[in-house]
Amino acid sequence: MKKRPRRFVGTVLKPGLSVWMKILSCAAFVCAALSISSVPTWAADNSQQEASPTTPPLLMPAMAGPLVANPKPTTFDLGPLGNWYITGVVSGLGLWQDNVAPGDSSTLADLDNAQVFIQKTEGLFQFYVQAGAYSLPDLGLPYIKTSKAIDAFYGPLPQAFVKLAPTDNFSISAGKLPTLIGAEYTFSFENMNVERGLLWNQENAVNNGVQLNYTTGPLALAFSWNDGFYSDRLSWVWGSATYTVDSANTISVVAGFNTTRTSISTTATPLFQNNEQIYNLIYTHTSGPWTLQPYFQYTFVPRIPDIGALHHAATYGGALLLKYTFDSDANVGGVSLAGFSLPLRLEYIASTGSVANGAPNLLYGPGSNAWSVTLTPTYQYKILFTRAEFSFVEATATTPGLAFGPGGTNTTQARLLLEAGILF
Repeated sequence: MKKRPRRFVGTVLKPGLSVWMKILSCAAFVCAALSISSVPTWAADNSQQEASPTTPPLLMPAMAGPLVANPKPTTFDLGPLGNWYITGVVSGLGLWQDNVAPGDSSTLADLDNAQVFIQKTEGLFQFYVQAGAYSLPDLGLPYIKTSKAIDAFYGPLPQAFVKLAPTDNFSISAGKLPTLIGAEYTFSFENMNVERGLLWNQENAVNNGVQLNYTTGPLALAFSWNDGFYSDRLSWVWGSATYTVDSANTISVVAGFNTTRTSISTTATPLFQNNEQIYNLIYTHTSGPWTLQPYFQYTFVPRIPDIGALHHAATYGGALLLKYTFDSDANVGGVSLAGFSLPLRLEYIASTGSVANGAPNLLYGPGSNAWSVTLTPTYQYKILFTRAEFSFVEATATTPGLAFGPGGTNTTQARLLLEAGILF
């Protein structure tokens, strides 16, 4: 059977009772050891977004832009339970692509988001719940429709966690958490581009676990113990360090690895990636209408004969994410460009190993390489948005049967995509 980096056929393992007991026990132990003596706030972590003084501190879901969340969410003042905020997204997409893999379609339409977000972001006890339907459009891999993606990945409750913030600079979260890894988020509306990129295919997205967040001056640290690629095994550890150089520049270093070896293989838990080490270096620069974000990634899968990795293999790659947002004064021929933005992503990734030495397939066959370009013109008016997208992927040194097209022998794939929706 042909296997692809993040698409393994199987039954998704749901987090068992033992996993949640371990998570909650860990959270209770850490919180019991804290001295709760100051008025808590939501401490900074990997998903933090800056809020204006007139906007409640809504930190989830994280959004890289150009799409902006509703600045006036539905708010419920529940007295001693604090303020609860409700937001959400509904969007649909249409897609055309060439060199289609078996089971995929050259044209399709789908409801790619129908989600609601409920959160409490102030006080000692906070929480976040994300519920609904979604798909995960992914560059260079077959599209899985929402009707199948929910069961194949993270269920109708893809993210949900509690958070305790006993001090201004420390917090602990436990539950179904967004990953610390990579520069792109999980869902289409969160990112500059509709489709996630080639580097994202080596990364996890959602994990069950516990995360500690600590900030001191310009340095933000996070440490997580979790189940990696949603494997239902609490064997992964990773950490991140983000240094804010100034208001325009930040640098992040992220690392993670599986402390043991597992043979779990599902759509959400790719066999080889769930046994890897992964490292990111991410730089972000903002200047007026420009956002510039280059990042570099290295992954390593050791030799594990029990899972079919007869030789070690690695990937190394880089991406450049660019975004230009037109201001309210910009116009062409008297037509205002306010609300328009132009995100662009360029990527290159290479893998090591060969079929001859029994290395695992991490891309389009052992030792294959790929590059991509994705352009996503975007327009948002208040809570309404629409995005067009063109993407192109080319792979080299591929293994027959593991690339594009009905026989897996084509080396390129182009896509045109249109997404429109509402952020309420």
